[in-house]
Amino acid sequence: MSLQGKKILLGITGGIAAYKSAELSRLLIKAGAEVRCVMTKGAQAFITPMTFQALTGNPVHEHLLDPDAEAAMGHIELARWADLVLIAPATADVMAKLVSGTADDLLSTLCLATAAPVAIAPAMNQQMWANRATQANVATLLDRDISIWGPDSGDQACGDVGPGRMLEPQSLVQHVEQFFCDKILKGQHWVITAGPTVEAIDPVRYLANRSSGKMGYAVAEMAARAGAKVTLISGPVCLAAPFGVDRICVDSAQEMLDSVKNTVSAESVFVSCAAVADYKPKEVASEKMKKTGDDGMTMQLTQNPDILKWAAQESGAFCVGFAAETQNVSDYAQAKMERKGIPMICANDVSRCDIGFSCDDNELQVFYRDNKDVKQQAIGPASKPLVAEQLIQLIEKVRQL
Repeated sequence: MSLQGKKILLGITGGIAAYKSAELSRLLIKAGAEVRCVMTKGAQAFITPMTFQALTGNPVHEHLLDPDAEAAMGHIELARWADLVLIAPATADVMAKLVSGTADDLLSTLCLATAAPVAIAPAMNQQMWANRATQANVATLLDRDISIWGPDSGDQACGDVGPGRMLEPQSLVQHVEQFFCDKILKGQHWVITAGPTVEAIDPVRYLANRSSGKMGYAVAEMAARAGAKVTLISGPVCLAAPFGVDRICVDSAQEMLDSVKNTVSAESVFVSCAAVADYKPKEVASEKMKKTGDDGMTMQLTQNPDILKWAAQESGAFCVGFAAETQNVSDYAQAKMERKGIPMICANDVSRCDIGFSCDDNELQVFYRDNKDVKQQAIGPASKPLVAEQLIQLIEKVRQL
């Protein structure tokens, strides 16, 4: 319920993408928002008001000069009600109206009368989007602090291919969620490692640590929602890149270190959440190795580079480590914090089946330096996104000490 209590005024204008707005309203409500809809006459040519009334549980507003509504100044009441006005789809016509200040229907009048922020999701033919008049309107709307989410690129109903498609409903919900998040990390750059690294034995086999990547991806997603520019350096996982995050995919520890060196700086926050393999084969076979009998096989290993230690000693970034332990969790985590020379470490007990590998929940014991003292704070047990959100708040607090 990431949008619990938020009031979204959804404006629907005349375009084929109006059918997507039904799913958008459903997803907004599922996320906890209260949704009221305003439809232009053009929108009603593509989808009926009854659809949105059934989905939102609220009457759909259609007319500026509705005697019943305007007896109580209905358009002003709606304008005051909203926490956000989202126009999706937003046609080239409605964008031009917003620029000129036209108020000839209910939706355009509401946009003039509201003090709430306004966001639009453009949807139009690719040539209409590319037209100089439309692009000039885009520049003006951005200058007036109207958020423009999209458009996407791809096949269009008219047969053209190119930019102009309305963003998918799930993507628009993510934009809304990010819009309402407190931007406590605005202007910051966070570099986060996640997932395992895999070290080749031959073209078929490898060594690796167990990791689903869920915790690191949750930290990346929540840092982006909080306003940070996020670079996620990920080993092989079965997860989609979080919304608003720049992901770099790697395999080995050396590749991960190289990517960290190319992205982290003294102004960065570096969160080392990846389960980096400690060792790799000294020699990698160029062809698949075959069994030679029943005597087993001996393999010589060499140590991988220490990514967190490099970041702590060389980058100047504020470094946060993770310690996945199965015993003596607190002692081993604090010893690792001292050994790496970092100001903060997050310990979790991966021997537990409820918060261990591949689980959706986690619990952290976070140790951090406050002047010369080491303090401790527990986070969770809770879902990994909620743990990540609380961890980010704690990191920001500790950075200010």
